Amino acid sequence: MPKKSNHSIHVIEINHEPVELHKILKFEGLVESGAQAKLVIADGLVHVNGEQETRKRRKMMNGDTIHFADQNFVLQLI
Repeated sequence: MPKKSNHSIHVIEINHEPVELHKILKFEGLVESGAQAKLVIADGLVHVNGEQETRKRRKMMNGDTIHFADQNFVLQLI
């Protein structure tokens, strides 16, 4: 699960980049399955760096932000 910081932004630690957006949603438990991750992205329910994102395989990098389900996340390379 994502770590919670003091500013209501959850930190998602990644150990390599790039990481595909749908994999982040799935592996962090934000959705129940990879198929559901792809659906919420295709439906425009996910924002990356402040913009609506509909590309399931969007390459995510250190410092990218995700807004989904009224929660904010930032990727941090470890």
